[in-house]
Amino acid sequence: MKELAKLKAVNVSAKGQIAIPADIRKMLGIKKGDRLLLTAARKKILIEKSDEITKKVEDDLSYLSKVSEKAAKKLWDNESDKIWDNI
Repeated sequence: MKELAKLKAVNVSAKGQIAIPADIRKMLGIKKGDRLLLTAARKKILIEKSDEITKKVEDDLSYLSKVSEKAAKKLWDNESDKIWDNI
């Protein structure tokens, strides 16, 4: 079941700190000590758990690896290149 987006306003402290509301921390599974990644672009800030980013990168690399292997197999697996097998 897809969760609905939540909108919360938070205040920025004198040190530039914000507190993530408890219900949002619970919804996202954020716990003390978790590392978060902040991305800023076009006057917006995106905050994501760093382990989520790691998972996405691993998935992307896995996909790229599979695609690369298929492409290489098409290039290298042909009759004209079999001559090199006997050298």
